Amino acid sequence: MHATLPLLKDTDFPRIKRDALTTLQVNLGYRCNQSCVHCHVNAGPNRTEMMDEANIDLVLQVLKDRKIEVLDLTGGAPELHVSFRRLVIAARAMGVRVIDRCNLTILLEPGYEDLAEFLAEQSVEVIASMPCYSLENVDKQRGQGVFDKSITGLKRLNALGYGQHGSSLVLNLVYNPQGPSLPPEQGALQSDYKRELAKHFGIVFNELYALTNMPIQRFGSMLISKGTFKGYMELLRNSYQQANLAGVMCRSLVSVDWEGYLYDCDFNQQLALPLPRTIEKIADLDRGLHLKDLMGVDIAGRSIVVADHCYGCTAGQGSSCGGALKES
Repeated sequence: MHATLPLLKDTDFPRIKRDALTTLQVNLGYRCNQSCVHCHVNAGPNRTEMMDEANIDLVLQVLKDRKIEVLDLTGGAPELHVSFRRLVIAARAMGVRVIDRCNLTILLEPGYEDLAEFLAEQSVEVIASMPCYSLENVDKQRGQGVFDKSITGLKRLNALGYGQHGSSLVLNLVYNPQGPSLPPEQGALQSDYKRELAKHFGIVFNELYALTNMPIQRFGSMLISKGTFKGYMELLRNSYQQANLAGVMCRSLVSVDWEGYLYDCDFNQQLALPLPRTIEKIADLDRGLHLKDLMGVDIAGRSIVVADHCYGCTAGQGSSCGGALKES
């Protein structure tokens, strides 16, 4: 369900254009071992959409031919893809920085007990979901027992060197608000996380990313069911900060869906707003550009497809896949 489609028409969000492409964010599929309330992808154990091998090969070809700097792997749980390790190994061999957006509990799933060691061996940067440092809040948002499993997963990563002082293995955590509110100031929240996780569990990490919940898919549907959707959209719009426009992720990133089609960001992907074939056909119903087109098309300078949900990335301190855009 695309919960916000009725609000996408006639948006007054500012028009922005692309810079040079540096990051390929690839959604390997919607299958996940969790079903989180805030999930904007609507991922879960029963989803079957997964990228085929031909598109995995295309990803590697694009990385090589376009000299992409960063491969950002997401899902669902990207590690559930049968070619996850093949993709990581090949990308790292090219010198590409690889990011794994990990839900932590996957590290404890049967058959994935050696996943943490694999990530460390390949020097993969881990960005891990950890919506709070308290058991009650995490389990409320992500399911019963998730907090304890997440703590175990973090300890496993720490034991391998992730997040440790002087280590090259990067471990960043992600915070999402519990409901229709903006995240608190990232720097202060990071201090709280570091203090509480170290005090109670001996856990260390590099940085905390505070992300705004996007009013689409599962989270958007929840807002609609509770009658808070309109109010949340007004909060995002009223909290718009023009200074955040310069740092939004869509300027240098392309999002790739499990079928290989391209989008300006992961949120546009979930709203079926593809990267258009031409600048003029923003409203064209064509599926848009595909991975196979990316080798021969320079998308720098192209208009980015914007809609009302874009206010989520520019509200308050701003939000992107790399956390807040500025200190508030």
